[in-house]
Amino acid sequence: MRLFAALLPPEEAARQLDSRIIPLRSRPGADGLRWTGRPGWHFTLAFMGEVDETLVPALEAGLARTAGDHDPFRLRLAGGGNFGGRALWSGAAGDVGAMTRLATDVKSAAQKAGIMMEADRPYVPHLTLAHSRAPADLRPYVRALTGFESAPWTVRELVLVRSGEESRYQVVGGWPLGAAT
Repeated sequence: MRLFAALLPPEEAARQLDSRIIPLRSRPGADGLRWTGRPGWHFTLAFMGEVDETLVPALEAGLARTAGDHDPFRLRLAGGGNFGGRALWSGAAGDVGAMTRLATDVKSAAQKAGIMMEADRPYVPHLTLAHSRAPADLRPYVRALTGFESAPWTVRELVLVRSGEESRYQVVGGWPLGAAT
């Protein structure tokens, strides 16, 4: 099964972002982008790819420990950016340092569970809004997101998400932050 660990924005922040991007979907060229829907919006902490089901119990135990070792922290959706003209995204503001540390520890927990992870690269907190099959000029969309900030929220849960099959994303587990005993 294809898995990733993530943080989910609350409904209010997603609604605020959605109201900002609705006009972007009607811009010239926007029909050439594949827009993600609100149900799939998330901040990936670690993408694990295809995971053997026998490793899932160890992964879940590691994620529970990791979540418990991290205190809740404040975030908000903020601004936008793109990766190589192929992905448009909204970023994060607030305690991004806590988010980055959590992402590092989640990746370590997955590796300890026996999951092969992709090569290290700097963590860039982002929530993907749209994809393009070929490089596109996403600068007008990024400019339109400049200055956007959602209401802040407290991140309280780490989730494990399964991708593919019947529904695009399915939360298969969740663990509260700061619940270490």
